Amino acid sequence: MSTAYVQQLEQVLRAHSDQENARKMEAYMKDQFPFLGIRNPQRTALTKQFAKEHGLPKGDEAVQAAEALWQLPGREFAYTAILMLMQVRKTAEAAHIDTLETYIVTKSWWDTVDTVADHLIGYHLQRYPELIPAYVEKWLASGNMWLQRTAILFQLKYKKKTDTALLFAVIRRMAGSKEFFIRKAIGWALREYAKTDAEAVKTFVAQTELSPLSVREALKHIQ
Repeated sequence: MSTAYVQQLEQVLRAHSDQENARKMEAYMKDQFPFLGIRNPQRTALTKQFAKEHGLPKGDEAVQAAEALWQLPGREFAYTAILMLMQVRKTAEAAHIDTLETYIVTKSWWDTVDTVADHLIGYHLQRYPELIPAYVEKWLASGNMWLQRTAILFQLKYKKKTDTALLFAVIRRMAGSKEFFIRKAIGWALREYAKTDAEAVKTFVAQTELSPLSVREALKHIQ
């Protein structure tokens, strides 16, 4: 099913390409990837209609379809692949973490990394918390900025379930990074957790040497 399904979906999306939009979208993303020029609301509507007409693959077929979409040129296919993976996140086995990791380290940029880190990996690690120590350590030690960003961001939606000790430990370990995307992630993670415990974040920021960018982002809504 997945090969024919992906080919049909590809045809639908390509039929709605817009070169003028594509140029603008490519420029916004620093010319990292080619685009079809389909804006998010239209792409979402197209994929919903396609799913209504053709159904959604499940289990391994969904994973295979996502991989095939990911390989296609055109950033919109990567976004659609992530939506496909969302369909199986509630039933994925623990080992699926390795599949998700590949989406962090291939065609990497913030637009896909952040969604995978938050909505897929974060969700998966809530289901399989026993994976967290080994994988967070692996990501931090990897030297890969996007994996390190994932280690910072995967708890974004955890709220009161956030492992605060782990979050703060990860941030302390990455606080000296000169990478913009790491410093930004630190601020973002702290700002999000501040919605749950602002005092803990203020205390942590006061006691930790962070970049001005991280501090500014962390305290944006509590000062």
